[in-house]
Amino acid sequence: MGFVLLKLVLILECQSKRSQRLCIIRSLIRIGSAQWIIATCMNLHHKTPKRIAIIGGPGTGKSTLIHALEADGHSCMHEISRDIILEAQKEGIEQLFLSDPILFSQKLLEGRLQQFQDASVYKTNHLFYDRGLPDVPIYMDYLGTEYPNHFTETCRDNKYDMVFLLPPWQEIYQQDNERYESFEIATKLYTYLKEGYKKFGYAVIEVPIGTVVKRKQFILETLQKNR
Repeated sequence: MGFVLLKLVLILECQSKRSQRLCIIRSLIRIGSAQWIIATCMNLHHKTPKRIAIIGGPGTGKSTLIHALEADGHSCMHEISRDIILEAQKEGIEQLFLSDPILFSQKLLEGRLQQFQDASVYKTNHLFYDRGLPDVPIYMDYLGTEYPNHFTETCRDNKYDMVFLLPPWQEIYQQDNERYESFEIATKLYTYLKEGYKKFGYAVIEVPIGTVVKRKQFILETLQKNR
């Protein structure tokens, strides 16, 4: 058993010069748990998937595109704002975003941060997100509402690998009980999102208007070119 443990340490030492890995393994050796050592070795070599954010104003087809990617076997994180709105409505708050934008945005930021961190458990090349963390402060900027500094800090500390932007598309735009914005507002939000993500240092890639199949193909081909 001692030879096996020593071999594991030597392998890690050759593959990486990061002392943190060796410290973890040596600590586990002192504990004497072979199962922990094996599990840790596997996690140390597990590569977190590239985080791909798909953004855009309301009614631009983000969720439809996410569902199409998921149907093809790609791992996806779904939008959570509707869940927050519906939960608030159960408590008698018709539009939490309008009545208490800071509380709504805080809940949204926390949920999207958790989604961002959950990428570490996925064993895939890419993980697609329906909206991203910067949406939160960008929407607040659109409303002209002040928000805590940690909103911006959270976005800067947790960066996506690529961002795809869906432009406004009036032919598919629909309003409902959770989507209260008019198409005019959706168009303004598109501009805010485009400029806002650039301010956070992203090279925003705009997805051409077209069928779900063509949009999906555009994104996958772009990812292939940028491996």
